[in-house]
Amino acid sequence: MPGIHQALLIGTPVEKVYNAITTPEGLSAWWTPDTKTTAALRSVARFPFGLNYFKEMEITALKPFELVKWKCVKGAEEWIDTNITFSIMPFDKKSLKTSHPEMQGQIEQQKNDEGTFLIFQHDDWKEYTLMFAECSYTWGQFLRSLKLFCETGKGNPWPNQHQTLYQSIA
Repeated sequence: MPGIHQALLIGTPVEKVYNAITTPEGLSAWWTPDTKTTAALRSVARFPFGLNYFKEMEITALKPFELVKWKCVKGAEEWIDTNITFSIMPFDKKSLKTSHPEMQGQIEQQKNDEGTFLIFQHDDWKEYTLMFAECSYTWGQFLRSLKLFCETGKGNPWPNQHQTLYQSIA
């Protein structure tokens, strides 16, 4: 089954990234405003995208400061039963260069010597479609928003995720 996979470095501690992914304030700041969630296993998080559309995710795994998993239970048909995973690990530049040389470009641009290595997966899509392609692109935008929120305190959530950085901060 197709899946969307992303890996990024965030120049803040794992606790800050975990809280951005598990609290309504954090998720509202980088993904979509007015998110409703509780960081509790088997609870359902609600993510509104405008007045008439929302996604609901069942929280299927929570390991504080390490792992968050969701299963989509409501939303666009292609999203139903897909699974989203945030694997959160601390990093230091020196160790990361050895263990993950493929991250060299991000390592070189990372200002902090330590931070969070985030691996994101959105798996179990039934097939490659235009929606899959659009979501792959858009998840990249939202993960950049997560990074910005964690590092600067200001994300680029829906409906502005596709705007360039200078447009959204102005």
